[in-house]
Amino acid sequence: MTDANRLKWQIIETVSEFLREYHSEEAEELGGKFTEHYETLIQRHESKQASDISSLHLLIKEFKPALSAILEPGASFDRLVSLVSPILNTALSIAEHQNLKASLKAQESAKPRSAPKGIVVPKYDSCENLELLSVGIDIGSSTSHLVFSRLHLNRERSFLNPTNRFLLVDREIIYESDIIFTPLVDRYTIDIESIIKFCEEEYHKAGITPEMVESGAVIVTGETAKKQNAAEIVKRLSSESGRFVSAAAGPNYESVLGAMGSGSVNLSRETKRTIMNVDIGGGTSNLAIASNGDVLSTSCINVGGRLLGIDSDFRIWRIDEPTNFLLQELGMKYKLGDIIPEEDARLIAREYAKALIEVMRGPADSHIAKKLMMTDDIDFSISVDEYSFSGGVAEIYYGSEDTYDDIGPYLAEEIKSLVIENEMRVVEPQNKIRATVIGAGAFTLSVSGSTCYFDKSIMFPITNVPVLPINVTTNNYRLGRVEEEVARALNKCDLEEGQEIVALYFKDSLYRSYSWLQEFVKAIENALPKTIARKMMVILLFETDIGKMVGLATRRETSIQHNLLSLDELTLEEGDWIDIGAPLSSGQVFPVTVKSLVFNKNKECFRRSES
Repeated sequence: MTDANRLKWQIIETVSEFLREYHSEEAEELGGKFTEHYETLIQRHESKQASDISSLHLLIKEFKPALSAILEPGASFDRLVSLVSPILNTALSIAEHQNLKASLKAQESAKPRSAPKGIVVPKYDSCENLELLSVGIDIGSSTSHLVFSRLHLNRERSFLNPTNRFLLVDREIIYESDIIFTPLVDRYTIDIESIIKFCEEEYHKAGITPEMVESGAVIVTGETAKKQNAAEIVKRLSSESGRFVSAAAGPNYESVLGAMGSGSVNLSRETKRTIMNVDIGGGTSNLAIASNGDVLSTSCINVGGRLLGIDSDFRIWRIDEPTNFLLQELGMKYKLGDIIPEEDARLIAREYAKALIEVMRGPADSHIAKKLMMTDDIDFSISVDEYSFSGGVAEIYYGSEDTYDDIGPYLAEEIKSLVIENEMRVVEPQNKIRATVIGAGAFTLSVSGSTCYFDKSIMFPITNVPVLPINVTTNNYRLGRVEEEVARALNKCDLEEGQEIVALYFKDSLYRSYSWLQEFVKAIENALPKTIARKMMVILLFETDIGKMVGLATRRETSIQHNLLSLDELTLEEGDWIDIGAPLSSGQVFPVTVKSLVFNKNKECFRRSES
C-alpha cells in the first residue's frame, strides 16, 4: 500500500469515527457515501505518473468537496475539518522534507570532487519560491524618485490552501534613487523628457535594465496628477520601466501605498493598535486607517507644502489652485512674483493645517475643508488609537531642517501645534518622504492562485480592466441566474455588454459537479454574446481555486476558444480596476495590480484611477 493510499484510508477512518460519535443513526450511510465520493473524485483526477507530493495534494484538494456531499457547512463540517487538517499537514510536511533531502542528496552527488564538503541549502528554491525585481516610481507634486525592491514569494503549503498559492513573504529595498524636484515645463505641464532621463540615469546607477524588472508601479501623485500630460507620462514610464509595471494613480490608492510604505500598516499589526497614517506631500495629504495589518478606510484632501511656493526672499514662484481658493477666502490678492509677508504665508499654512486636522478627527464640516477634499470622508466609525505622518512635510514635522522653497516648514509647525492642542497621540513611522514610492515598489503586487487557465495567444500586460462582482453563489444558484446577474452588474455600472473588456468576478465557492460546471460555462457564453462575436477578451476571476477547471470546461463546452483568461484566488471588490501581467513560474501564476483600492462604504461603481 502506497503512502498516499494509506493516508486516504486514515482520513476515511477519521471521518467514520467522527460520524459514529456525532451522527450515530446515519453514520454507516454517510460514511459509505463519503468514501464513494472521495474515491471517485481522486480517481477522476489522479495520474499514473503522479509523484508522492502530487498524490498528497490530490487527497487534500478533494477532501472538502467529498465532505460537502454528506455534510452542510456548519459546526460539524468545521469540527471534522479541524480533525483531519493536522493529519494532512503532518503528511505534507513529512513528504516535503523527504523530497528536500532527496533533492539535496542529488545535488551533492552532482558536485565535482574538488568541491568543498558540506551541503549548501539555497534560500529560495525555484520550484517552490519566486523572486521578483520590482520598481516603484513616484512623480509627486514636490519631488520625484524611485526605488527597486526584491520581492520574495513562497508557495503556501497548507491543508487550508491546497492549491499552494504563492504568497509575498519578504520585501527587500535594494536601491533608493536620488530625490529630485519634479520638473515642470510650466504650471500645467510635466517635463516628461527630464523625468525619463532621470529614471534612465537611476536605472544605470543601480545596474538594472528594464528587462530585469518584473513588477512595480508608476504613481503620479498630488497636484502633479492634475497636469495636462500626467496620463502621458504614466503611460511612457510604465511601458519603458519593465516587463510588468502598472500605471496607477488616484488619491485613495496613494493613501494605501503611503500607509504601507511608511510601515504604519505593519506597526498596527505588531502593536494591535489602530493607526491613522497621514502622508503629507507637496499637493495632497492622503489618510489611511490601518488596524491589525489591514487598511480599513482611506481619504484625501488638498493639503500640501508645494501648494504655495516661496523662495528665501518670500517671493512667490508657484500658486496652485487650492491656494488660489484660500487666497480668495482670506481676502488676499497675491500673484506670481509678489513678495508675501511671512505672517501671511504662515496664515495660509495655518488654514491648511486646520482643514487637515478637521478631516483627521471628523467629517469635513467647514467650507474650506469641504472645498479642499478630493474624496469622501474617512470612516469615522473606526476608533483611532494613534496617528502617524509620512511624506515630505512629515520629515520636517519629526525634526528635519530640510527646506523646499515652499510653505512646508510652516505647514509642519502648524500641524504640530494643532496636534498638541488636540492632545492627539502621535507615533513616528519607519519611512517618511519615501513612503509612497516604497509602497509602489513593494506593495502593489498581488498574485493569482496556481490553478489558472489562459489562451497563450493573449498579449500581456492587460491594463485598466474594471471588475464586475457577479452575485451568484452556491445558495442562490439556479438556471438563468448567471445571465441575469451579469446583465445586472453591467447595467449597474452603465456598461453595455461587448462595449469594453471587463472581468467577471465570482466570490463564492461555486463548484458542485462536472454537470454543474458544464451548465455554468454555457451560461457564461449566453451572458456575453457581443463580447464573443467581437472576439473580445473574456476574463473570469474567482476567489476560490477553480480557475483552471472553469477555463478547460469553457474551452471544451462552449464556442469561446480564444482570448480566454480564468484566474483564481483573488480578493477583489466592486469598484476595483486591475492590471494583469504575463504569467510567472512557468505559467502557473499571474501578477495582478489592484489599482483603485477605495475602502469607503459609499464607494461608487468604477471610480476610475486618474491614469
